[in-house]
Amino acid sequence: MIILVVSDTHGRHDNLQKILPRVKPDLMYHLGDAQGMEDLIEGMYDCPMEFVRGNCDFGTDLPGELILPVKGHHMLLCHGHAHSVKYGTHELVRYAKERECDVALYGHTHCPEIYEEDGITIMNPGSISLPRQMNGKPSYGIIRVEEDGSLGFSICYVPDF
Repeated sequence: MIILVVSDTHGRHDNLQKILPRVKPDLMYHLGDAQGMEDLIEGMYDCPMEFVRGNCDFGTDLPGELILPVKGHHMLLCHGHAHSVKYGTHELVRYAKERECDVALYGHTHCPEIYEEDGITIMNPGSISLPRQMNGKPSYGIIRVEEDGSLGFSICYVPDF
């Protein structure tokens, strides 16, 4: 199974529209700041999609976080602003651990990263629309879920088409 992880689209969907048919995800997680465009995004590709609320998602009833089971794993989906991720992910790791999650997915910083801390795999897909990291390339995350339940994490960059 392939899970596409995106965040911080901020109403700009050109890159998402380009990569969806190439990635062909079985599932998509949007980690916030879709800015009321969830229905539009859901109409772009036929797969289940989960959304959480970001700090720029005003007037929405999206959940602030989700904990989703995936093949024996528990994944925390959040935007990250409520865990002060701009100052590090220690609070996010603590929070995920308290909720017995082994994966924490977040956005907000617009900078991609994957690493493990205290038994928790942390992934930020960056922003597919408004990147802020040094290379300035729009990014997204992929989680490959194998039959045996093992997970593979990668950061991908939107190519120039």
